[in-house]
Amino acid sequence: MIKAAIIDDELSAANVLRLMLQRHVPEITEIVIETKPAKAISFLQEYKPDLVFLDIIMPSLTGFDLLNQYDEIPFDVIFTTAHDEYAIQAIRFSAVDYLLKPIDADELKEAVKRVIKKKQSGHSGKQILANLVHNLRAKEEEDLRLTVPTSSGVVFFKMNEIIRLEGEGNYSRIILTGNRQFVSAKTLKDFSELLPGDVFVRIHKSYIVNKNFIINFLKKGVVVLSDNSKFPVSRRKKSEVSNMLLKRPG
Repeated sequence: MIKAAIIDDELSAANVLRLMLQRHVPEITEIVIETKPAKAISFLQEYKPDLVFLDIIMPSLTGFDLLNQYDEIPFDVIFTTAHDEYAIQAIRFSAVDYLLKPIDADELKEAVKRVIKKKQSGHSGKQILANLVHNLRAKEEEDLRLTVPTSSGVVFFKMNEIIRLEGEGNYSRIILTGNRQFVSAKTLKDFSELLPGDVFVRIHKSYIVNKNFIINFLKKGVVVLSDNSKFPVSRRKKSEVSNMLLKRPG
């Protein structure tokens, strides 16, 4: 049983989403709509939803402005937007769900399923949303913090803390500075699509490395990282790695 609220200044879009939820997401048993962003805070305080579908671009108050007014966000959020811009990167880094308009029914069902799964697994939605607020306030890409759910809980870290990622079947092992490492249910493919390609390179089907931690590239096709670990570079990636290192400052 999930109480849901839709915050969207376009009534037609909100009504379409409500109809889709009624048809495709039986877990949601109550749905209310607010189309006036300025009234959204008091509306949410009164209704106390479990899940909010929040439009990003609204007049006078964006979805992000709304969240910034909370010290502690008491509900889960799925963003809805017609815009694919910098803010989407902050959302993706924060492991928060979003739906691009026009909303696809299958993507809607999957987004709600992920929210339910996170809640059942004990991952803190409040911490994740707090990290989203941090990312939205970040001035530079390097200040963004990744949110990564692991078997031991949710961890947060910046990109420049990642030394490398190692594929382990459908999982990835993330090795960070300070002798820290975690196992994530995300695959290397997921991370290769998320992390910036000018910093991270997939040198092999099983490895992604941060170029800033490469200290040597041996002729036999092996990179040496700052922690003295060594990893093979696939034949088709050798020229890419070599060119990347040549362009690296210093």
